[in-house]
Amino acid sequence: MSNLPLYVITFLAYSVLAVYFWRAQSTGNIDVINRGMIGHAVLLPLVLHAYLLYGNLFSGGDLNLGLINALSLILWLTMLVYWVARFFYPIVSLQTLVLPLAAGGALLPALFPAAHPLTNNLSFVLEAHILAAMLAYSLFTIAVLHASLMSLVEKRLHQATLPRVLQGLPPLLTMETLLFRIIGAGFVLLTLTLVSGVVFSDQLFGKPWQFNHKMLFGLISWCVFAVLLLGHHYQGWRGRTAVRWTMSGFIFLLLAYLGTKFVLEVLLHR
Repeated sequence: MSNLPLYVITFLAYSVLAVYFWRAQSTGNIDVINRGMIGHAVLLPLVLHAYLLYGNLFSGGDLNLGLINALSLILWLTMLVYWVARFFYPIVSLQTLVLPLAAGGALLPALFPAAHPLTNNLSFVLEAHILAAMLAYSLFTIAVLHASLMSLVEKRLHQATLPRVLQGLPPLLTMETLLFRIIGAGFVLLTLTLVSGVVFSDQLFGKPWQFNHKMLFGLISWCVFAVLLLGHHYQGWRGRTAVRWTMSGFIFLLLAYLGTKFVLEVLLHR
């Protein structure tokens, strides 16, 4: 593989930063990353990862969006959102948790190369549909990370045994505010994805719209997040209720796309 050295460099760059961030957080020096230039260093592996992703996704003029490339793209977008959000919120501690995942995601296409082209006739509608879908998956990935950490921190606080590595996290109220803002943005993008998939099915997939298991799980996920947002707005849902609904919606979202990809590519070899 001609780009193997670049894959290794990207993986190492993510990994070195992950170790540095983890050590800074565990020793209580996370403010150094918040205010210092080292926080901008994440841009280097992000750019390298983007270059590799572009080559994989548009190899030979086809759109190659197999399971491995999709996972790598979702992790890259997740890391990008965190890097941008750090300029507005004190979330470097959360970014620290994603760096190891991004390192693995950058290396996945090199370890498991596969070609599953969708089409060589990329239209604006198709590109917009895919972009909205991947951004939605990334935002909900961040939401699940938030929800998991909120649940862990809340449980540890009740037990008065919060580990040092978690003490640098933002306050629970800040994390909760971020959680619902992320879910709201992801919900809008998920809505656009589902609507465009139905309205432009002929242009996107070359056939009329069909109600299948992928659409079913996507609609269930949409309904779960819609109920969660309405419950939060009108009933003040928060805490464990918000965490449970977020987890449930994300599971259905995974079944809608990644679950389908896994069955087709891994089990059925299609």
